[in-house]
Amino acid sequence: MRDSRHGRLVLVLLLAISFALITVDIRGGRNSPIANVRDWASAVFGPAERGVSAAVDPVGRAVNAVKDAGSHEGEKKRLQDENAKLRQQVDNIEFDRNRAAELDKLLKVSSAGQYKIKPARVVAIGPAQGFSWTVTIDAGAGDGIKPDMTVINGDGLVGRVTQVGPMTATVLLATDPGFAVGTRLAGSMEIGITSGRGDKPMNLKLLNGQANVKKGDRLVTFGSQGGKPFVAGVPVGEVAEVRNTPGELTRSVEVKSYVHFSRLDTVGVVIEPPRTDPRDAVLPPIAQEVATPPSAAPPPPPPASTEPPKGASAAKPPAGGTRSTNANAADTAAGDGRRKPPPGGTAPPTGRD
Repeated sequence: MRDSRHGRLVLVLLLAISFALITVDIRGGRNSPIANVRDWASAVFGPAERGVSAAVDPVGRAVNAVKDAGSHEGEKKRLQDENAKLRQQVDNIEFDRNRAAELDKLLKVSSAGQYKIKPARVVAIGPAQGFSWTVTIDAGAGDGIKPDMTVINGDGLVGRVTQVGPMTATVLLATDPGFAVGTRLAGSMEIGITSGRGDKPMNLKLLNGQANVKKGDRLVTFGSQGGKPFVAGVPVGEVAEVRNTPGELTRSVEVKSYVHFSRLDTVGVVIEPPRTDPRDAVLPPIAQEVATPPSAAPPPPPPASTEPPKGASAAKPPAGGTRSTNANAADTAAGDGRRKPPPGGTAPPTGRD
């Protein structure tokens, strides 16, 4: 107990002495009576303090780095998540822009053909029944969809409805080998049957085997009775190649479809056909080829100089001098069997007097 009290007393005395020395040192400033003692202590303990600091500081920085590592990892993760969200937003904006463009094209086609349509989106691709080329759309009987309705998009004919459920419907694509549609050549009015061939171009068989058909001719649907399964005037495609088939009366005509079946998204089901046949009004405009201006003609050569080259003498006239104008006129008249007299002279005798 006595040791404890003695220790506390010593501590209090040391603190009092420390405060007294600090007060005297501060009040004295540069003229402090203990300035020499302070300088001596700094000189003695300064190097030791710097050595200890040099040894301890790296450890302190390492400890702080370990403490901050967790917070930096969290910040990095937060920034990565924000970056991923921003990329997703950009992708969604681009996706919505593409869908809006497809819907705009679809509405323009339906307006040009006077088709009443029900817009829908492709929700599944693949053979729904057997091995047919089909897609599933998110519109069904509740939306007024019925079998044998024409399906189009902003480019042209997509196919026809084959099966209808309460909320979805199955569409047979025009590329299916079992698909066939009556078509008509724009302008010439020649009709035929266009059928699908899978991933190959469609095939056209004209009723008139001798009809004039060439590459670039465009086809539209001929139309069915009551608009089912096909309404009239829907763009189908254009002729890509015409080949003569040995041993057959008809030619093989390949048709490139307007529709890109590998990028189907927004489509429209024609729930009411037009009152009148739109004929060729729905076809896209023909791309005009820009005429390239002819290449600039080279400048004309400079006129040949009539002066003789330097150092060359002028050509001498033939012997007898130059022929006069009268002599030339006489030669011309000789071609008619008579000669004109020279001026002031008499005509020579002709022997006919």
